[in-house]
Amino acid sequence: MRVNHYLYRGGIMDNAMKMIGDIVSSLTKILVAVIGLGVVAGIVFGDTWFFGDVLSNLLGVVSSLGDAGLVGLLVAAILIGLLK
Repeated sequence: MRVNHYLYRGGIMDNAMKMIGDIVSSLTKILVAVIGLGVVAGIVFGDTWFFGDVLSNLLGVVSSLGDAGLVGLLVAAILIGLLK
């Protein structure tokens, strides 16, 4: 039985995985930009109808990471590394 190696090495599967990775990367960039816009809108306008209470939620995440001690520091470092 002969396996079509085109599907596995540099072929359809690699192209599909690259396309999925590109989509996830683009969505992550968009979400980070929306969060940044929400923080700025929260500072300028207060609690906005579109973004909700982004500042309180963000401060809650930072507070929970700070309360977790070393584990929170490691999680924060991993998140920063993933978003960089």
